[in-house]
Amino acid sequence: MRYIDLFAGAGGFSEGFKRAGFEPVAFVEVDSAACFTLKTRLSYHYLKENNKSDIYIKYLKGEINREQLYSIIPSYILESVINLFIGDENNSKIFQIIEKFVGRKDIDVIIGGPPCQAYSFAGRSRDRNGMREDPRNYLYVQYGKFLKKYSPKLFIFENVTGLLSAEKGKHFRNIQEDFRDLGYIVEPFIVNANEFGVLQNRKRIIIIGWKKELNLSIGQLMDQNRITYMVDSIFRDLPELRAGEGKDKYFEYADKSNGYLDFAQIRNGIHILTQHITRPHTEQDKEIYRIAVGKWKNNKERLDYNDLPERLKTHNNRNTFLGRFKVVADDKSFSQTVVAHIAKDGHYYIHPDIEQNRSISVREAARLQSFPDDYYFEGIKEGQNRTPAFKQIGNAVPPLMIEKIAGKLIKFLEQC
Repeated sequence: MRYIDLFAGAGGFSEGFKRAGFEPVAFVEVDSAACFTLKTRLSYHYLKENNKSDIYIKYLKGEINREQLYSIIPSYILESVINLFIGDENNSKIFQIIEKFVGRKDIDVIIGGPPCQAYSFAGRSRDRNGMREDPRNYLYVQYGKFLKKYSPKLFIFENVTGLLSAEKGKHFRNIQEDFRDLGYIVEPFIVNANEFGVLQNRKRIIIIGWKKELNLSIGQLMDQNRITYMVDSIFRDLPELRAGEGKDKYFEYADKSNGYLDFAQIRNGIHILTQHITRPHTEQDKEIYRIAVGKWKNNKERLDYNDLPERLKTHNNRNTFLGRFKVVADDKSFSQTVVAHIAKDGHYYIHPDIEQNRSISVREAARLQSFPDDYYFEGIKEGQNRTPAFKQIGNAVPPLMIEKIAGKLIKFLEQC
């Protein structure tokens, strides 16, 4: 079963489909750093499938550089990552590139979700026009053009639940109508990544469409047999860090794996820890972090910004976003939603250990999104990747959730 990944980002959607047994044909993504991440992950899969994982391990250890890694990978694999904006000005070029990989075989599935900022509640609340004039509102039209071009048996479209209410539901209605006009039965699902074993409260809308001639009945998507784990599972085996500390390449684990890390395939055989790196913080921020952690640990209370001593208040906005400093509670079965804003600051993702007194590391954020530890997030310039990694992780689709959904879909398609 073959698929094309649109608006591919760092590849969380694709990773889930790959683990479920699908094979990628092409990826389309505008962000250059994310494209390097996709190429590195393709390198991992190629080397693993050809019993050459030792080469990838050398890369994670910093023994070879990115250029040397890519030189070992067949060019057609790396060229399947198309670094272009999806739109009328580029679509014909994108189609032309994809044709080199499609050949005479059909595309079975198209996956992906356009950037969600135009639909998100946070994005609309910050924009004076409620994002109504944002061109990203209409990227679903471009998605539809790929459905028309390749006519896959099935598609899966992911976005924030704010899509349901953006412009009073206009875009959500248009998406369904446009996709039905292309010959698909369309069924929307509201899902939470936590229902699939991801240690995060992440509600999303998943729209699945399949050709009208297929006799499909999707039913429930959620994993009915999941085991409940606590968020502390992602922290226990990692070395302690202070603000501004850590290593990008090759870090030793502090402890053995645990049940959750094995279940989610986060520690999946390559015992090399990378990107356990933290951002530096000001002394003022660290004082606020200590207050926030203390309130949670001692009283299970969240910090309200207005409760801070006046000398620690630097924001003029005292009426909204009062929970901007928030601890990742390690004694719960899910964290707050990891979003791309984590690339700007870590205030909403404070580590629960008051002794470490910092926001979470790149690797900890990736684990909350269920990415395996051997998943390496690239920057445009090699080695300068902390900020782009945080952005890619915040924008990503959790691979574990998608793997569970894709596992159901491949069974349906194999029966068709």
